[in-house]
Amino acid sequence: MKSCLYECHVMHARFSPRAHRFLYRIFLFAIDLDELETLPRQVKFFSRERRNLYSFRELDYLPTNEPMHSAGSAGVPTASSEAGATPPHPIQTPALPLKQRVEAYAAAHGVDLTGGRVVLLTLPRVAGYLFNPVSFYFCYDRHGAPAAAIAEVTNTFREVKPYFLGPDTWRNAAAPLSPEGSPSAGAPAVNTVRPAAFRLRVPKHFYVSPYSDVDVAFDFVLRLPDGKLSIQIDDYVGTERTLTSTLSGIQRPLTSGRLAWLTIKYPLITLRVISLIHWHAFLLWLKRVPWFSKSARAADQRGLYRPHQSLQPSDAA
Repeated sequence: MKSCLYECHVMHARFSPRAHRFLYRIFLFAIDLDELETLPRQVKFFSRERRNLYSFRELDYLPTNEPMHSAGSAGVPTASSEAGATPPHPIQTPALPLKQRVEAYAAAHGVDLTGGRVVLLTLPRVAGYLFNPVSFYFCYDRHGAPAAAIAEVTNTFREVKPYFLGPDTWRNAAAPLSPEGSPSAGAPAVNTVRPAAFRLRVPKHFYVSPYSDVDVAFDFVLRLPDGKLSIQIDDYVGTERTLTSTLSGIQRPLTSGRLAWLTIKYPLITLRVISLIHWHAFLLWLKRVPWFSKSARAADQRGLYRPHQSLQPSDAA
């Protein structure tokens, strides 16, 4: 079985306009989507499309079968042309199986995943409750080579925005990027000395936190999961790094016994995650970090699915 678990540390450090840092521990599933049928028979407490302590529902992920909200400056729906965003595509109704949606999404970006693997790093529903600030899809071609990655970001309003990192973003993880997200002049090429990663800097155009504006740039560094997990997402305002978030972990086998132990060690983990988000938001408010209203820049939130009602005035404009 190629699916596994990762026991992880999550770290957030804010540098500006006030320093704030916190660290917590979680565990995540790394699910090979080709094993979704067999996993429930091999792992107790885990089900697919059925209630259980851990339940995986395909429609919780990559909702490309639904309308995409992509409003321009006047609130008029437009095609999303920014780097890493979803290109125009027909709505798939009814929804395809998740792996086929990933393949179709990659194909819309010019990447052929036919015959390849897709590994989803996520936390499924826990006791029926779902919340993932971000899930990651690591995509491999038919030869087993890294082909693409997708970072699927979800905010506390349950809006979803995927960011696509194609083969052109596979480079030395330490290579500096220009503000446009491409390698800087003189940046080293991918080599075997320093580990490679999918690397992209892109304006998020998405409301993730009331303490970050919607046009802040995400800088993704996504290393392939193996025995260890290493992911980093930074926020940039121009050339200034204002926030860093890291996810690091150790691979664990996905067995009934290991899953039971991690459940005891990290009880009600999704509730813990959402509680920590709101607690630290309160601490930032106490530190008087500037706060941004979601409705203030509705027209700049685009390329997302399941839009909150705060975006409806833009659609009606």
